[in-house]
Amino acid sequence: MDSICIQNQHKNVLLVTLAAQGHVNPILRLGNLLVSKGLHVTLAINHYALKHRSPTTHTTTVGGGIHLEFFSDGLPIDYNRKADIDYYLDSLSKFGPVNLLAFIRSHPRKFACIINTPFVPWAADVAATVGVPTAMLWIQPCSLYQIYYRYYNMLDEFPTESNPNVSVKLPGLPVFAAEELPSFVLPTNTFRSFYNILKELFTNTCKVKWVLGNSFMELEKDVIMSLNDGGRVFLPVGPLVPATLIGKEEEVDFDLFGSDVKSNNCMEWLNIQKPSSVVYISFGSILNLSNKEIESIAVGLKNIKRPFLWVIRPPENQELPELGCLEEIKEQGLIVKWSPQTFVLSHPSVGCFLSHCGWNSLLESLAAGVPVIACPQWTDQPTNCKLVTDVWGVGVKLKKSSEGLVNGEELGRCVEEIMSGPKSEEFKKNAAELKTAAREALADGGSSDKNIQMFVNEMISSSIFKPK
Repeated sequence: MDSICIQNQHKNVLLVTLAAQGHVNPILRLGNLLVSKGLHVTLAINHYALKHRSPTTHTTTVGGGIHLEFFSDGLPIDYNRKADIDYYLDSLSKFGPVNLLAFIRSHPRKFACIINTPFVPWAADVAATVGVPTAMLWIQPCSLYQIYYRYYNMLDEFPTESNPNVSVKLPGLPVFAAEELPSFVLPTNTFRSFYNILKELFTNTCKVKWVLGNSFMELEKDVIMSLNDGGRVFLPVGPLVPATLIGKEEEVDFDLFGSDVKSNNCMEWLNIQKPSSVVYISFGSILNLSNKEIESIAVGLKNIKRPFLWVIRPPENQELPELGCLEEIKEQGLIVKWSPQTFVLSHPSVGCFLSHCGWNSLLESLAAGVPVIACPQWTDQPTNCKLVTDVWGVGVKLKKSSEGLVNGEELGRCVEEIMSGPKSEEFKKNAAELKTAAREALADGGSSDKNIQMFVNEMISSSIFKPK
């Protein structure tokens, strides 16, 4: 009996992330894959996530049987963390390690490995304190991992205040102009906490035994091979997208944004549209469009006269704005506060996706085989846009006006180029090929499936009980 208990002990894994939807989704989906490999998985998340759940709910089960736990980040649950992100992340890095360590020591299960997302790099120190190895789930493209590694270790020349327009060529990647690099490596970056977190992460990579990437070999082969050839073992285990996009049974995500009320009529409306006719527009879970930006997009949609499904996420606890420009186009399309994006992208009536190019949304679009109109904002999005247009050939970039707004005429140009332009069939063909490759990667024996099994085998063997 004791030997069975010891054996099971080595199959317990702790996932650690901060409460941001773009971080929670991929690590939760990784957890589901680990559960399918026979592991017991616990997800620890800072208690800010409780703001969007019942106040009496402190422990539950999510996804495919993942145990959910919460730890304090040192701030009240109702504190507005968006008001001062630097202060929030400072508090998380100060109180998170102490409270996570206390949770681990009081927990009845003993963990064989801790897997963290990038913005909680201190989880590796907690793991070292309790004597277990660490893996990191890199939640952006592998290309970004290469860029950050070489930037923070000063291996290449990057833009500076005195030379802001320098182009960058890194192993396994195309040449990047300054505006195509992630915003955190530019001299214009104003987010101190993000810079510090990434610097800590990439100058202390020795703390992490495995790096698991939310990508797949067939998507980023050149840069992944370059990373591995350089001695940095990088295992792509994705795409970590909703299971239905890769032909598997749906799992339940942990939704931080209160989207429990899903009674809008997106799917019914899509069902009556013509195949590949709809422009789908969504800028993710963080960005709130200003009224001026909404008006600019509305003008563009009115001019192209194509059906559209537009997700406008208003500021928290507010309703959609009552603007005349939206009233003018309401018969042309459908405007909602939330959409079931997985099902929308998979719907045959959707012809293209106007996106901010956040990595989760972009992976979902690739897995669904939908061409992209890229409208990047910050962080990894400009680099993702470069991959969309110049590497994978699945979309076009929407060039903003001098004021940083979406110009109606430019929006129309992009939509027509994707939907009916000379390269439209090429975009669709490339997108369809990546859709197939994404499914094959996670199928039994596929490249990502093999990497997941390799990680599980190494993790279990490295924690095998050795009597003193």
